[in-house]
Amino acid sequence: MTATDHSIWSLVMEASLLVKGVMLTLLLASVATWFLIAQRGRLFAQAQNALKQFENQFWSGTELAQLYRLEGGAPGVEQIFRAGFKEYTQLNQRGNGEPEAVMQRVQRAMRVAIFREEERLDRHLPFLATVGSVSPYIGLFGTVWGIMNSFIGLSQVQQATLATVAPGIAEALIATAIGLFAAIPAVIAYNRFSTRSENLLGHYYNFADEFSAILHRRLHSQHAG
Repeated sequence: MTATDHSIWSLVMEASLLVKGVMLTLLLASVATWFLIAQRGRLFAQAQNALKQFENQFWSGTELAQLYRLEGGAPGVEQIFRAGFKEYTQLNQRGNGEPEAVMQRVQRAMRVAIFREEERLDRHLPFLATVGSVSPYIGLFGTVWGIMNSFIGLSQVQQATLATVAPGIAEALIATAIGLFAAIPAVIAYNRFSTRSENLLGHYYNFADEFSAILHRRLHSQHAG
């Protein structure tokens, strides 16, 4: 490397094999992070839109049986409705069991559906958390290793100058920069998606409670009649 050839690319190419491996690992983690950010962003947007559309339809006064037949298999709150209403219909058609026992089965079915939705929403979020917390340390490891090699190389020369030290330290610091480049978007995305997941799950639990109250009133009116 010449005295004037101090571009970032040249510094990367002159780095040791271990530091190159660290940089490549961090770049791959960064690419995976941005892919997940785009994929999770679309998923949460679709889940939010599905929640609004279904709640508008649910509270519009449409008969529950008709709503159950009309709706398809879209994920989200619709799956919670379908799980609860399916359990309610099957138990009600058999005509056995007290209303409280029926409602316990219905609520259990909706809780299972909510847990499945929670798994779907939180999928891959641990990866973002891992990239956000580990990447700076991986980059720091590459930096420490590169600086250590630079000082070992300096011990073999008669006179150490800034021009001699600077390139080695610069190429080592690139690993830290790449680590931060991978970590910062991952941390922001993880916090953002975790908040959106909690908000959606809160809406799902609220819907399940309100739907349970509707079915509970229907059961008691049927038994009273």
